[in-house]
Amino acid sequence: MSERGRPKPAGAALGSGDGELLRLLDEVNEGIYFTDAERRIVFWNKAAARISGYSRREVLGRACADNILIHIDDRGRALCTGACPLASTLRDGRRRRADVFLHHRDGHRVPVHVRVFPLRDGNGQAAGAAEMFVDLSEKPVLEARLQHLERMAMSDRLTGVANRRYGEIFLQARLEEFKRFHWPLGVIFFDLDDFKALNDRHSHRVGDSALRTVARTLQHNLRSFDQVSRWGGEEFLVIVRNADLRSLRRIAEKLRILVQRALFWAKGVPVQVTLSGGATIARAGDTPTTLVERADLLMYKAKRSGKNRIACSR
Repeated sequence: MSERGRPKPAGAALGSGDGELLRLLDEVNEGIYFTDAERRIVFWNKAAARISGYSRREVLGRACADNILIHIDDRGRALCTGACPLASTLRDGRRRRADVFLHHRDGHRVPVHVRVFPLRDGNGQAAGAAEMFVDLSEKPVLEARLQHLERMAMSDRLTGVANRRYGEIFLQARLEEFKRFHWPLGVIFFDLDDFKALNDRHSHRVGDSALRTVARTLQHNLRSFDQVSRWGGEEFLVIVRNADLRSLRRIAEKLRILVQRALFWAKGVPVQVTLSGGATIARAGDTPTTLVERADLLMYKAKRSGKNRIACSR
């Protein structure tokens, strides 16, 4: 802003003491960035770098829509080129808030709650905007869960999510709850589309990056009491508690869209992958085997129907 060579326009609204204020904002846990009237980023705090993966050096001076956060909604619609809360605030000067999904530097999508405020100069004119955002993926819960998995040697080494052994134990426990207390339970069986072709076209290293991107996107966008496991190869099983068929379909579609809109880079080339999934809910008499097999068959139905879609049935 006014110190250390930071751009001035949006910072003009802060006054002469903005240097100390910016140092304080750099230490808060909430991601914060300021833009000028042209949406160029002029301040980027440490939490913004931590949540998004983008360093201050990578973003200062760039427009917020320049392949940085690339906000989308839960339908996969890009907001930076359309209904962007920050752009709308720059136009009308009104505060806004929204739940959106930002693009992490590593490629996966992270759910965030954003609040946008106008910044004005000494004459009351719009000089820029400030956006504050928090990670909604319940990281403390996720980190505690991962530490537990690591202690039990039940995390998948490549992707960092639970491995199949843990998924089987978790599913068995949830089925016991279903039988005893009739708590609704659903599973989604996901498989990457055209994974062999991806490996052949690029490399197995790129294939590994695709698996990590998918795993992180699934993990970050589940509720804290649901579970994703790498089931084998390019397969993932998502176990969803307290879900009827309608809500299970909605969750499966959201995850499919977020993976489709995730992005990572291979030798300077953008790479995107898609998932096909089968979603089903537990029935009386189900075992882990019968439940997963039914979801697996639905996944193949989705593949035969054209891929990048969800097949859902009881």
